[in-house]
Amino acid sequence: MENSTFGKDILILEGFNLPSQSYIPSFILLLIVYFFIMVSNIGLVVLILRSSGLHQPMYLLLCNMSINDVFGATIIIPHVLRDLLTPDSQRVIRYMDCVVQAFCVHLHASASHTVLMIMAFDRYVAICNPLRYATIMTHRMVLVLSVWAWVIPLLLVGILIGLSVRLSRCRWIIVHFFCDNASLFKLSCESVLINNIYGLGYTVVLLGSSIGSVTLTYLRIAMVCLRSKNKTLNRKALQTCATHLAVYAILLVSGFIIVILHRFPQLAAHRKVASVMGHVVLPALNALIYGLQIKEVRQRVMALFHKSKVASMDAK
Repeated sequence: MENSTFGKDILILEGFNLPSQSYIPSFILLLIVYFFIMVSNIGLVVLILRSSGLHQPMYLLLCNMSINDVFGATIIIPHVLRDLLTPDSQRVIRYMDCVVQAFCVHLHASASHTVLMIMAFDRYVAICNPLRYATIMTHRMVLVLSVWAWVIPLLLVGILIGLSVRLSRCRWIIVHFFCDNASLFKLSCESVLINNIYGLGYTVVLLGSSIGSVTLTYLRIAMVCLRSKNKTLNRKALQTCATHLAVYAILLVSGFIIVILHRFPQLAAHRKVASVMGHVVLPALNALIYGLQIKEVRQRVMALFHKSKVASMDAK
């Protein structure tokens, strides 16, 4: 598209390249998944905050994950739903809206790692230092860890996006269905060496600290469990840690796939599918995994359903 057709602040977004008959079914399926993500994650946060028995560090830290999942899904899904019903020629976005979306996309991805890091620290203290758990994991510590999990990504992502915004633009097409940092700096014809260096450093620092801390934490937990003869402790540790590791493994694999596919323009369609998986499937899976695997949460949910069932029977 020429600049005479679109202003300099208007960018063109690529779609999914789906068959025309697939748009409505895709819209309905995505809308259902989005509704489930919102209800399950917001419901989990409300349940934890309203139930005094769940006012424990583990569950309070879990609220960060649910909030981040709602945030991540809301950045992408409503935008995709709109575009599924929009003709190709009208799939456009303002540059500043694109910048904000890219910032939010990377903030969500980065916070996913930092939140899982503080949750791993909580499990480490609970299993390796159970007698000091209440002393270490106070409400103040939970607040400090939560603030840290959000402030660090804010700073890292702010610099990342700032380096892309400083570049002049000579292209107007986003080769993706939403904006991210790579899409922004690919609009420029200037040298993006600084962007690539910082982007690589950002990825190494984030993933290195994430993988390193989680690996060391769970190796330490495994050693404690192997030395312990308390079967109840080992079973509970396995349950909570397996849940956390499953979520972390899914996050890591999806993240690596998206980063790798960005290096191969010919696999753009596969990258779009991987991005959808990361921003749609993960938030839905997190709520399911934690809601079903954590006994206390599962019991509370079942109790609520039982109360509503009894109330409906009494009304009849």
